[in-house]
Amino acid sequence: MKVAKRRHDMLEAVHAGITSIEALCRHFGISEATARRDLGALSEQGLLVRTYGGAATTIGQREPELTLEQRRMRQGEVKARLAACALACIEDGDTLLLDGGTTTAALAARLGERRGLHVVTNNMAALPWLTQLPEGHTTVLGGDLRASSMTAYGPLAHAALSRLTVDRLFLSADGVTELGLCEASPEQAWLKEAMIARAAEVYVMADATKLGHASQQHWTPFPHQWTLITDATDERLDTFRTLGAAVLNPEMATAP
Repeated sequence: MKVAKRRHDMLEAVHAGITSIEALCRHFGISEATARRDLGALSEQGLLVRTYGGAATTIGQREPELTLEQRRMRQGEVKARLAACALACIEDGDTLLLDGGTTTAALAARLGERRGLHVVTNNMAALPWLTQLPEGHTTVLGGDLRASSMTAYGPLAHAALSRLTVDRLFLSADGVTELGLCEASPEQAWLKEAMIARAAEVYVMADATKLGHASQQHWTPFPHQWTLITDATDERLDTFRTLGAAVLNPEMATAP
């Protein structure tokens, strides 16, 4: 295979989630040295960013942000399964922090199956379900409304968070890569980081299409220990385990 063709195919493979040196060597039948040279060349062209351990991830070329309704329609069945998996991690009486997003809204739709919850959220789209919590109550983070995602953000949201701690935080993201959680704006990324600082346990809910996908250019770093709730089952998960993640799959959740 000619070098140019192989590097083109390697870029496509990385887009598809094959990001480790070992996996690329197996996929293309090449040596580790050749794989490193190819990744280095792609990195120099600005097509990839190299990460430690020989892995690589695509740099996010900003994609148009989907509307809230478009997000609701994408991977709806998978989001419901991730919500069931997340629900299995929640006990009666917990204090929860729900990030914005349709995946966390799917979890909000299931929280009526627990009693005595205190739910803190900036997710306006989740409020219809959170008004129905048995023996529970909801705290809404104030701030500016981001209409495209129906979330609150800004200094007021940060001020409210500084007065709170929670048992469990459930985050969503536009993409999840070795760099962290990918978001469309710096305000969203910063708010996620503030949320992480206030939580005893951190859960990231992301379907398989978001792993290794960097559609935006603002990032929230992972905490030292966290849990990834995903339907993915492939070798990409090994990368996240090296970054401190425990991995939960929907099949591990209790039946709805």
